[in-house]
Amino acid sequence: MRSSFDASLGDRKAALRARMRAERDALPLEERIRRAALVGEALFAVPEVRAARTVLVYAAFGSELPTEGIAGRLAAGGARVLYPYLGVGGMEAADLRPGSRLVRSGYGPAEPSDRTPVDPGAIDVLLTPGLAFDRFGHRLGWGGGHFDRFFGRTRMDAARVGIGFGFQLVEEVPHGPGDEPVDLVVTDGESVDRRAVPGHRGRDTPGGQ
Repeated sequence: MRSSFDASLGDRKAALRARMRAERDALPLEERIRRAALVGEALFAVPEVRAARTVLVYAAFGSELPTEGIAGRLAAGGARVLYPYLGVGGMEAADLRPGSRLVRSGYGPAEPSDRTPVDPGAIDVLLTPGLAFDRFGHRLGWGGGHFDRFFGRTRMDAARVGIGFGFQLVEEVPHGPGDEPVDLVVTDGESVDRRAVPGHRGRDTPGGQ
């Protein structure tokens, strides 16, 4: 039986998911592509992204911010580009080796056809999807917790970067103990580094958002 706190948190997350999905779905494809280009420009102004040798990029689906151009620019710059997939034990990351490609999954985003996992400790930057973010790095996903758990397997200095449209940066994202924050949020309107927010304490400090 859920506590009243858990029920309230779940309800608030569900309401925000519904609102953000409706706003995102209302964007015409041409506008999503235009805004994605702006996000890409802002993203490559981030020092951690420019210096990254291995980057996790999600394959966008539905009305998510398109990521094809970002992945292509990373690869052209010499970075190793990984994509997430769901394995038996949870989320893993793999790259597109010669002869492999992105294939449709049963739950939404495409996944690498060659599911050879890469050590999460090799990843320098994780580009992270979300339905909403706030200035403290709190992120609202679909509720599966896959990225939250994967974050715990990466290096402490690996940069977690949430990307999305400007309206997805909201005043407050409901969050609980198992919700891992991102370090930066990059949108077509502005970029926010939560590490520079007054009162921020490191990820390794309980309750330090």
